[in-house]
Amino acid sequence: QVQVVESGGGLVQTGGSLRLSCVASGSTFDRLVMGWFRQAPGKGREFVGSINLRDGSTDYADSVKGRFTSYRDNDKNTVGLQMNSLDPEDTAVYYCAASYRWPAMSVTHYIYWGQGTQVTVSS
Repeated sequence: QVQVVESGGGLVQTGGSLRLSCVASGSTFDRLVMGWFRQAPGKGREFVGSINLRDGSTDYADSVKGRFTSYRDNDKNTVGLQMNSLDPEDTAVYYCAASYRWPAMSVTHYIYWGQGTQVTVSS
């Protein structure tokens, strides 16, 4: 069993930055693949990015490439999502999830999910 908890959402203006954090506990951290998803009102949950903690490989959705970066904080069993150049289209609830599969870009690839954190980008 893996517990996943996100934090760091909030309100930011267009062009601004936010950093999300995700703590994963209950399993060997190095074995995990951690993914980020988002869900806007009235839309399905979509893949944002992922990081393979075994080797540091990352994947990103085309819509966020060059703006978002997923990284690992070795000291705290934490991964982060640095979000730059934010746009109102990025407004959504952002979820962190854990998998043992790589690559993992589908909701169905993930077993454990956090509760989500709201990100709102104002125009």
